Amino acid sequence: MSAADAQDRTTALFMKKRPAWQLELRLRLSFRTNSIPYNSRLQLGSISTMSSFDYATAFGYHSIPAAVVFAVVYLPLLAWFIRQSIKNTTYVYISLSIFCLIRVVAFVLRAILIASKSLGENLGVFIADEVMFGVGFFALLYSAFTLVLDREIVSGAPPVDYGALKILRNRRLFRIVLIVGVVLGIMGTNDSTSSNPSTASTGKNLRRASLIIFLVLTLIQALQTGLAFTQQSRRVPSRYWADRHGKYVLALISLFLVVREVFLVATISNFTRQNEEVLWYPFVALPEVLAVMCYSMSGLVPARADLQASKDMEYGYGM
Repeated sequence: MSAADAQDRTTALFMKKRPAWQLELRLRLSFRTNSIPYNSRLQLGSISTMSSFDYATAFGYHSIPAAVVFAVVYLPLLAWFIRQSIKNTTYVYISLSIFCLIRVVAFVLRAILIASKSLGENLGVFIADEVMFGVGFFALLYSAFTLVLDREIVSGAPPVDYGALKILRNRRLFRIVLIVGVVLGIMGTNDSTSSNPSTASTGKNLRRASLIIFLVLTLIQALQTGLAFTQQSRRVPSRYWADRHGKYVLALISLFLVVREVFLVATISNFTRQNEEVLWYPFVALPEVLAVMCYSMSGLVPARADLQASKDMEYGYGM
């Protein structure tokens, strides 16, 4: 008999003799510390017949009221951005509508995962919820990046030679790198739950790469906001407070996004700590919703007609 066969038999014998609740507790503790032995992971399917594994609880999903509150807060924001998308069809409003929709679904699903033990034991549903929380940030970050550049165009400020920094203002390049970060995040979230130690390790590395990409892009967006303070608008002062003080509102949005990403990168090696609700809500969920509320201020997002007129004028001067 090979050593591997002997180990498998020992593992099977252990699982037959130990009470179901002890097996479940052992696996939960191992799973939370990312130290489940490979052979134990292979037995997850058979153990589920005795005592199923609650992924939602193991990964820190506990508070139903908190998830419900955030879902309710996002609902009027979703309605507002959909309305604005119809009245003033711009990329910023459309992407924020999508972001709010994703957050409503994600928080509702989070509440259901906590409330329903059977659903909390469904790995596919749990992964879907985690992916939605990661993917949604794409729309929020790109909206901030786009809004800074759009407001610069409509401000009528003289063009500035940014030199080597010009490449950091390329919308297409920024969007491509964002997509790469999203894809790596999705792959990492999926692979990190694998029963294969090698695949799980690769998944963790992919998640790390995704978080680092998002942090770098968030800092680039904050830099763009800082550069906006060096420009003087030539437009007639607007009647909207958010338009007149747009630079400060954008700076506040950038601060919220930076707080979110710094926390996630700071806890990059401790997924359990990262998901603790006492930290996750104030450092991830709250900054996001505060940033979205800032976007909802009337006058902050330029009207599509004004933006197009400014682009045509800029193109005319370029001719």
